[in-house]
Amino acid sequence: MALRSSAAVAALVLALAPAVLGAQDRQDRQQERAFTLNERVPAGQWLRVRNVIGEVRVHPSTSDRVEIVATKSWRRGDPALVRIESRKSSDGSILVCAYWSENATCDESGYRSHDDGGHRRNNDVAVDFEVRLPKGVNVGAWSVNGGVSVEGATGEVEAGSVNGGVDATSSGGPVQASSVNGTVHARMGRVGTSEDLDFSSVNGNVIAEFGEDIDAQIELSTVNGRFQTDWPVTITGRVDPRHLRATVGKGGRRIRLSTVNGNVELRKR
Repeated sequence: MALRSSAAVAALVLALAPAVLGAQDRQDRQQERAFTLNERVPAGQWLRVRNVIGEVRVHPSTSDRVEIVATKSWRRGDPALVRIESRKSSDGSILVCAYWSENATCDESGYRSHDDGGHRRNNDVAVDFEVRLPKGVNVGAWSVNGGVSVEGATGEVEAGSVNGGVDATSSGGPVQASSVNGTVHARMGRVGTSEDLDFSSVNGNVIAEFGEDIDAQIELSTVNGRFQTDWPVTITGRVDPRHLRATVGKGGRRIRLSTVNGNVELRKR
């Protein structure tokens, strides 16, 4: 996930709740283009975008350069209190972060807020990222309060949200995707040979689609929902309506799909 712990997520969501409610209705909101980036990222390296309030949308690029446009919108807030920064590492990977707190930190491993947000409760600024991704570049995209979508990727994808749906597609792969309050839908053309895959939500359906035959140990779990798999499976252990363990093909790596309130579906593309 984008944040280090569930406690950190809960604290940040609570602190920013008024801003989330204000962002739901975009009528009459002021807007400004707040950040642009146009950089070459070598194939096989990473682009990571971490947001707090607003969406992250990734589309394929027709060039060999990453292009990012971030737009701030607000009604009563102060856009100057929200800053966007980028950093390029020695291997060519790029990290872009949006900050709502002066004391927040953001790096490749996560976003952490050390501010209770008291003086920012009435700041309803949202930031939406539009990203163009070149072929062969891996992408990580996260938001705390906002949806995340990735289409046209050809490499690895990591995507997550706390309050928002996650829809991530790669013709390559693998893909990892999660949400707390939102549906997760992941599609991939290749899954590699050994890496475990996790797709999860708490309140939302979880769907994973694979474009090639898979050999895996699968775990499907839901409390209030149903299971569906397009593959013939060999069930391991007793039959449990809430938790299914099974082998697909020759077995091997683990593929885990889990939610509390929602359906769990393992599909063929």
